Order: sequence, then structure tokens, then C-alpha cells
Amino acid sequence: MNIARDIKPITYLKSRAADLLKQINETRQPVVITQNGEPKAVLQDPESFQNMRNAIGILKLISQGEEDIKNGKFKTQEEVFTKIENLLKEKMK
Repeated sequence: MNIARDIKPITYLKSRAADLLKQINETRQPVVITQNGEPKAVLQDPESFQNMRNAIGILKLISQGEEDIKNGKFKTQEEVFTKIENLLKEKMK
């Protein structure tokens, strides 16, 4: 993060919104908006935002999977393949 470029006061946002949006979309770097010297918001380009949401979703799924394994809620690969093979055999009849 470039502090001079990526942290801006709210007055900058009010007066130069178009420039700020252009910067965000060109650099793909989020910008922290401050009010009275305190960070209050983060502006981010839509693609980076979506990528971040996707990554969080994947991490949640991994976490749930690890919890299931810890609690014994899983099937072995062999069990899954056997079940699939049996289902296929039933459909072929």
C-alpha cells in the first residue's frame, strides 16, 4: 500500500470522486477513506471485490470440510466410488 496514494480524506473523495475511481480501477489497489484522521471506508474495484468474496467463500468451505473431518462426518474415496458404481449399475438395468 502506498500511503500517499491509497489513503485519502473524505474531502478528496467529495471533490475528486471521478479521479479516485479511475485510480482504483487502473491500479486495482483499494483506497482507504478517512474522516477526521480515522479510517472510515475502503473503496475497491468491482473485480477485486468479487475475487475477495470468492476467496472468502472457498475458505469457508474448507473450514467446514475440516470441521466435518474432525467430527467424523466423511466417507472414504472407496465408499463414494462404490456407491456411484452401484447407482450406475442400477440405472443400466
